[in-house]
Amino acid sequence: MAQGSKKAVFYAICVNGIITVLKGFAALATHSAAMMNEAVHSLMDTLNQVFLMIGLLRGGRPADENYAFGHGQKKYLWNLWSAIGLFSIGCGLGLAHAWHAYHQLHVSERPTVVSILGVEIAPIWISAVVLFIALVLEAYVLLVAAKEFRAQMRARGATNPFRFLREADDPTLIAVLLEDSIAVTGVILAATGIGLAQVTGDKIWDIWFSVAIAVMLGLTAIFLGAINMRFLTSIRDVDAEKAFAEICRGRRDIERFHDLRSVIVDETHVVVVAEVELREEVLVRDMRERIQAHEKALLERVPEHRRTEAVRAYAQDRAVVQATLERTERVIDELESELKARCPQVFHLTVEVEGIAQSSVLDEPGELLS
Repeated sequence: MAQGSKKAVFYAICVNGIITVLKGFAALATHSAAMMNEAVHSLMDTLNQVFLMIGLLRGGRPADENYAFGHGQKKYLWNLWSAIGLFSIGCGLGLAHAWHAYHQLHVSERPTVVSILGVEIAPIWISAVVLFIALVLEAYVLLVAAKEFRAQMRARGATNPFRFLREADDPTLIAVLLEDSIAVTGVILAATGIGLAQVTGDKIWDIWFSVAIAVMLGLTAIFLGAINMRFLTSIRDVDAEKAFAEICRGRRDIERFHDLRSVIVDETHVVVVAEVELREEVLVRDMRERIQAHEKALLERVPEHRRTEAVRAYAQDRAVVQATLERTERVIDELESELKARCPQVFHLTVEVEGIAQSSVLDEPGELLS
C-alpha cells in the first residue's frame, strides 16, 4: 500500500514541478489571471506532494523506544499540514490575484503578440500549448493514482468508489488522487476561461474562472483536512472488531468476550484489545496428559530419595499451573493468528483472560466424557 502511494507521489512531484514552470511562463507572457492561478495551483500541488513524501518516509520508520507502534501517525500530521496550510495559502493567493486582476481590468492592456526566440506568437497559442501539455501530464499522473486506488478497492472488496474515497485508510493516496483530479479540472477551467475571453473579447471570463480555481483549492483543503483528522483522533477499526467477535463466537473454548476495543495507528498498524472468558469443559478436556507430562518432567529433575510428599505435591501444583498457562497461551496465539489472517492491518492483539466460566457439566459429570 505504502509503496504504491510513494510511486504515485513521486510521479506527481516530478510532473507538477514541470507544469508549474510552464504555467508560470505562460502566465507572465499572456497576463492571464486564470493561467496565473493555475501556476499557483500547480506550485501548491508540488509543495503539497513534497510534504506527502516526507510524511511517507517519516511515517514508515519502525517502532523504537519513543514510538511503540512505529511512526505511522506522522504521515497524517504532514498530510494535515499540507492540506490546511498549502491549499489554504493557494486559495488565498488565487483570490487575491483575481481581485487585483479585476481592478486592473480596464487599466492594463494585454500583449497582442509575444516574441519568443525572435518568433512572434499570439498569447492564445502559448496558453493553448501549455494547457494541452499540462492536461496530458496531469492525466497521466491521475491514471497512475487511479490504478493504485482501484487496486486497493479490489483488495478491500469495495465496489462503490465514492464511498471508498471517504472510508479508505490510505489518506496519502486519496490526497494524490484528489489533487490530480482537481488539477485536470483546473486545466479545463483555465482553458474555458481563456477561450471565452478570447472569443467574446471580455477579459472578465478569465477572472471569473480564476476565482473558480482558487475556490476549488480552498474546498480541497477542507476535505483533505477532514480526512486526516479522522486518523488523528484514535478512530476504531470496526472491521477488525467485527472479525474478532466472529472468531470468538466460532470457537468452542471461548464462553464470552467483552470490552472489545481497537485503535488505528495507521493503515498498516491496528491495535485490538479484548477480554475473554474461557469455557471450562473444553479447556480441561486435553489437559490431563499435559499435567501428567509436566509432573513427570519435574520429578525426574529430583533424585529418587528426595521425592517426598511435599515435593510431589509441589510438582503436581506446578504442573497444573504450567499446563493451564500453556493452554491459555495457545488460545490467545490461535486468536491472534486467525485475526491477522482475516485482517492483515492488525499489528497487535492484546487479550486479557478474565477467567474460566464455570460449566453446568459439573452438576452432571457424565457429560464430560461425551
